[in-house]
Amino acid sequence: MKIFMASFGTETNVFAPMPTGWEDFEECYFYRHDTLSQPSKLFNSPMHLWNKRAKEDGHEVICSLSTFAMPAGITVRHVYEELRDMVLDDLRAAGPVDIVLLSQHGAMIAQGYDDCEGDLMAEIRKIVGEKVIVGTELDLHGHLTDKMMDSANLLVFFKHYPHDDIDERADELYDLAIASAEQKITPVMRFWDCKMIAFYRTPIEPMASFVAEMKEREKEPGVLSLSLCHGFPTGDMPDVGTRMMAITDNDPDLASSLAEEFGQKIWELREDFRVDFPSIDTALTYSHESNKHPIVLADISDNAGGGAPSDSTVMLRAVLEKDMDDVAIGIFWDPGVVRICKAAGKGAVLDLCLGGKHGVVSGLPLNINAEIMNVTTHQAQAMGDGDVMMPLGTLVWLRMENNINILVNDVRNQALSRLPFLEIGIELEKLGTIIVKSSNHFFNSFDVVAEEIIHVSGPGAMSFDSATIPYKKRDGNYWPKVENPHK
Repeated sequence: MKIFMASFGTETNVFAPMPTGWEDFEECYFYRHDTLSQPSKLFNSPMHLWNKRAKEDGHEVICSLSTFAMPAGITVRHVYEELRDMVLDDLRAAGPVDIVLLSQHGAMIAQGYDDCEGDLMAEIRKIVGEKVIVGTELDLHGHLTDKMMDSANLLVFFKHYPHDDIDERADELYDLAIASAEQKITPVMRFWDCKMIAFYRTPIEPMASFVAEMKEREKEPGVLSLSLCHGFPTGDMPDVGTRMMAITDNDPDLASSLAEEFGQKIWELREDFRVDFPSIDTALTYSHESNKHPIVLADISDNAGGGAPSDSTVMLRAVLEKDMDDVAIGIFWDPGVVRICKAAGKGAVLDLCLGGKHGVVSGLPLNINAEIMNVTTHQAQAMGDGDVMMPLGTLVWLRMENNINILVNDVRNQALSRLPFLEIGIELEKLGTIIVKSSNHFFNSFDVVAEEIIHVSGPGAMSFDSATIPYKKRDGNYWPKVENPHK
């Protein structure tokens, strides 16, 4: 069989101040036709796995585009269209294919396109016809739309957040696609709209048990795949929200009942997902006065992984106002400060204007005096303890009085793990408070050293109180904005 593969996308926060353009894709990674000769990256790692599996099975592989941009604001229209058309041109040039496998995010929005993934799948379907199997692996923070359901045979979402199951889901999709193409199964997809917009952390209860139950039910006859699409709250589009999807073998009634059964389970657990994160002042006071150390505080509102600038000074300013000591905070995105520090070199003591460069969501620039403890170039970080690397560029470690340690870089990314801190020389276990600009991907790595992990609510481009998000395209009939949207 001939298998066509491609991957491109981003996660769009329509409230973020920076649009997503060509350089954002190129900065992260951009390969066309040569993905398989390059190191594996976050969203193209499934392509490497599919190629390996296909070669072992004796199938032909056609590799198209793979690129990804760090989450930010709406993608420029012509950029999306040119990326999409590269894939479509490669598909036409490939001639007849048996399977199309895509690795996408699921929450990409461009000017004029609320559903980029659905648009690409629909255009692919026009080219390949109805008999070719089209399967897509998606981030659980994507959107699930009718166009995606109508255009694809198979949609498989990550089950874990943090996303440590990307290859596991890629294996699952490959197996289902091959079996479908060989007519051993006939996949049928159905979803149930939970009418919820919430934040779900799968390493902890009740989500840990929910994910385990999905996996157990997939072992039953006729059940091919179960996925909970969490949705991406700041991706304002008509279908944003939590949806439960089931794929069965030629049994639409079973698919519908499973989707509703598991969707109802999430609905019944809704009070566990109601936002109740402490304020910045409360969290910092608690950490400062606690005998535990280190305590990790997540600056979730300034998470680059959700489209925020990652240069908010609000928490650092509060740390300084409280006269705290033994603190690390990062990763700040400030290319200007990085350039100055790189030129000055290790050991220099400088007056710097840090952060606050991207409007009200970033707070005001903060004037600091700090020593450059270390500068490292061409840095990257893995997702948790995996080996798929994401670029960080140049990293700078700044130290202020009271042992306030600040990690700054020039390629915007969230703090996926503790390794950037450790590799530059910051001894995390000796600190009282560690502040990470991330929402949850940091969790597995920092849980190793943290006495306690606390998610903190503050101002910024990422909002976790979905009831207050000023949607323009999503209607207001969802929990927690409405107590019972199912009436």
